[in-house]
Amino acid sequence: MDGLRKVGVKVHVLNQADVPDLLIGYRGGHLLLFEIKDGNKSPSRRKLRAGQQKFADEWQGYPIYKIESLADAYRTLGIKVS
Repeated sequence: MDGLRKVGVKVHVLNQADVPDLLIGYRGGHLLLFEIKDGNKSPSRRKLRAGQQKFADEWQGYPIYKIESLADAYRTLGIKVS
């Protein structure tokens, strides 16, 4: 979260069991949902949990971005860092 905030991204932790981890505000009104997963875990352990998948299914058209690193977050947001 700090890495995103340093480049001007608004970050709000949703902190509920079956919703994505973060609500991201970027570039004047764009809102995205990020689910943070540990990129060091096996692929089977990086999947959405059942409740998270249900949320994703119910909110079709509002993509949930699975983020495994700060580089993933930057790439998703189109942020280039040097």
